[in-house]
Amino acid sequence: MLYFDDLFEGYQSTIGAWHLKANEIIEFASQWDPQAAHIDEIAARESVFGGLVASSLHLFAICTRLFFDHEDQIQVIAMLGKDELRLPNPARAGATLTYKTRCIEHRLSESKPDRGVVVLADEVVDENNNVVLSQKVSLLVARRA
Repeated sequence: MLYFDDLFEGYQSTIGAWHLKANEIIEFASQWDPQAAHIDEIAARESVFGGLVASSLHLFAICTRLFFDHEDQIQVIAMLGKDELRLPNPARAGATLTYKTRCIEHRLSESKPDRGVVVLADEVVDENNNVVLSQKVSLLVARRA
């Protein structure tokens, strides 16, 4: 487990990897984001994407799952926000996505001495190193007791 006291500017980690399957893209998007490029393989081939792609919501869910399963287990109290979210390339069916993070800010809470704020710069890339998601995430993180 990592607490605020264990993190530092420059901390880096590979959070995890996820193989993106067509049936999972369709199943997720059918419930949460039923756009043609996410749920219909024929329509997706005819779209600007040229094939089935994951919804941004699906990418957020994958990041959340991988972060939760990460061996470092950062002791997050709450997410404070996401900034500079970018989706520069589509996440395609069959891709293997790798989620990496780097700590770019680390400061104690001014009002609560038992916690601090950590800002992580995240990047999710496919197997060709194309960035499919980048973001800065501000987290409230517990200090060691």
